[in-house]
Amino acid sequence: MTASTQTVAEALELSPVESHLHPEGSFDLADHEVPTGREEIWRFTPLARLRDLHKDAPLDGTGVTVEVDAAPGVTAVSVPASESVRGLSGYVPVDRVSARAWQAAQSVFEVTIPADAEIEEPTTLRLNGGGVENAAAGHLLVRAGRFSRAVVIVDYSGSATWAENIEIVLEDGAQLTFVTVQDWNDDSVHVVTQHARVGRDATFKHVAVSLGGDVLRASTSADYIGTGGSVEMLGVYFADAGQHMEHRLFADHTAPRTKSDVLYKGALQGQDAHTVWIGNVLIRKEAEGIETFEQNDNLVLTDGAKADSVPNLEIETGDIEGAGHASTTGRFDDQHLFYLQSRGIPADEARRLVVHGFFNDIIRRIGVPALQERLTASIEDELAEHVGRLEL
Repeated sequence: MTASTQTVAEALELSPVESHLHPEGSFDLADHEVPTGREEIWRFTPLARLRDLHKDAPLDGTGVTVEVDAAPGVTAVSVPASESVRGLSGYVPVDRVSARAWQAAQSVFEVTIPADAEIEEPTTLRLNGGGVENAAAGHLLVRAGRFSRAVVIVDYSGSATWAENIEIVLEDGAQLTFVTVQDWNDDSVHVVTQHARVGRDATFKHVAVSLGGDVLRASTSADYIGTGGSVEMLGVYFADAGQHMEHRLFADHTAPRTKSDVLYKGALQGQDAHTVWIGNVLIRKEAEGIETFEQNDNLVLTDGAKADSVPNLEIETGDIEGAGHASTTGRFDDQHLFYLQSRGIPADEARRLVVHGFFNDIIRRIGVPALQERLTASIEDELAEHVGRLEL
């Protein structure tokens, strides 16, 4: 255990998570056995397609470049790992890929929003992969100072085999929107672990947009360092033939009177398109008066596509304001299609309207206009390629 991690653990005065969904963390790679696929946290992941990221593939590739467009007032620099303050979020690797990426990352990209700053323009990091042959590892740390307000976007493109850890720290009263856009080429493999620590009365919005790649496994967690913190996790994904997209969410209520709201929506089309959503909320005995809800909705557009959706709720105290979860997976609503077609709208256009309506409410909640427009256009591109083959 590092010094920074021990300090956080002492500050929270919490016992380790005891859950089959959340193994005990460790920086020592020897504590993380090579997964076999029988483990609960790996049973949905196609290990054979990870290019040995979960085993011993060298993570010494340098083919991923970073282009930064930092908003005025925001600092974005790369520093040697030995000189960084990584670990500030209290995160400890909970699986082998994360531990390997932590050891292998030679540098840490640090984005810092000063205290009291209200940054109007988003800060964008564009990561572009130049090939899948040599796997690589990265580490990103985003810090939002007290009472600051900002938007940070991480945009992935190109081809890569990429293992990554992302830490996000919100100090008291901060408001941060953090967005990842997975727009990789179809040959990419990306395994990323993200952890956020939310300060007193801080507001954190996490947005995950997943469109490209061969295999994507994204694990996102958040905990609270003080009362009144709020976490909103939004996700939009669209899987095509052969793609595997896996999102694992964990809201760890470690303080009283905190909130979490998780909403992910996805569409699938094509043979062997596979999406996985694992949601979990842990309400610790210390977390009295909290509110939480998690929901995942999937729209299956063609035969041969499969969506796995597993919501979980672990409660250690009965003194809460509210807690719940929901999950739906289904095809087109025949009544919606019939209604539209009965008013003269062609079948293909009716299907497009239903899909756009499915995504519309969550897209509006993103709160970044340029990204909302891009996402709407991307969904239309996906539909334009396949909508002619959709069946009622």
